[in-house]
Amino acid sequence: MIIPEMNNFITQLGGAAYKGFVISLFTLTALLSRPFSGKLADKVGRVPVMIFGSIVCFICSLIYPILTSVSGFLILRLAHGFSTGFTPTGQSAYLADIIPAEKRGEAMGLLGTAGSVGMALGPAFGGNIVQFFSLDVMFYCSSVCAIISVLILSGIKETLQVKNRFTPAMLKIERHEWFEPRVFAPCIVMVLGAFAYGSVFTVISDFGEFVGIKNKGLLFTYLTIASLVVRLLGGKASDRWGRKPVLRVSLSLIAISMVVIGLADTQLQLIIGVTLYGFAQGTTSPTLLAWATDLSDINHKGKGLASVYMAMELGIGFGALISAFIYDNDPSRFFITFFTCSVLSTLAFIYLVITGSKTKA
Repeated sequence: MIIPEMNNFITQLGGAAYKGFVISLFTLTALLSRPFSGKLADKVGRVPVMIFGSIVCFICSLIYPILTSVSGFLILRLAHGFSTGFTPTGQSAYLADIIPAEKRGEAMGLLGTAGSVGMALGPAFGGNIVQFFSLDVMFYCSSVCAIISVLILSGIKETLQVKNRFTPAMLKIERHEWFEPRVFAPCIVMVLGAFAYGSVFTVISDFGEFVGIKNKGLLFTYLTIASLVVRLLGGKASDRWGRKPVLRVSLSLIAISMVVIGLADTQLQLIIGVTLYGFAQGTTSPTLLAWATDLSDINHKGKGLASVYMAMELGIGFGALISAFIYDNDPSRFFITFFTCSVLSTLAFIYLVITGSKTKA
């Protein structure tokens, strides 16, 4: 709901030069919080971890309307990142507990489908709320959605078999707890593939405005609807034909879609490129999560999934920062910005080809 309007919001605060930090600061905190959310999901429970993330989202959405400075906005973006750092880790671990191995791809696809529904409806609703009401009303609506999710989560049964009471000592992360080496291969692919995600979410609003799309949220709606359509199919395909073959196809499509976006000079061309990327992204994410679950230790699923999410945040964060630097508010640099994403996705494809059968997939 709020992402498409963030560039406009920070510009109103006088921080147009800091657009690259809108996504990257959020993802930095999400990245740093993953080892904690993974450990707590395996120690305290999946549900408390999910609830904490939703509460952070609720509080932060209430604070945006009272911000008056760029520095305050950037600090809040850092804090808001805890929502993504905790909730998805708990969600994925919860699913891994209740879904049999042969259905993991499909289950992760279903989880992604649910997220895509929100991502499809949110930007369109957010854009319309801003047009007919105000930015403040949009933030309050976001906060209401977050508290509803807390109420839903409070009514579901915990799946962790052996639960521990939370203690401050659990927040101490040992070196071996930062990363699950078993999921190294999915992490490499995730970093390289997620770079495009950070770039799209940082630059595409300006690109849409450049070609005359007034409601910038519509581009995110096209992207997420395309992702929604393909997620279940992509997850099932990875269960049937394997994670790597499906990833090779989806990474190729990311590379192609980035070139299409970069070359776009009309609304239709940009929409086509964004839609192609939605198809690719909707297949890549659930397949990587299913692959990581396959490789993770049975007693440390939260840790394994948190590691892949860390890789995702790293890719998104670098994508946001580097694309903002390359773009530099200059429309003539749209192509080189998205071509960079295409090159990195191609490298991920090459990595999968080179590793061959060395890693289970």
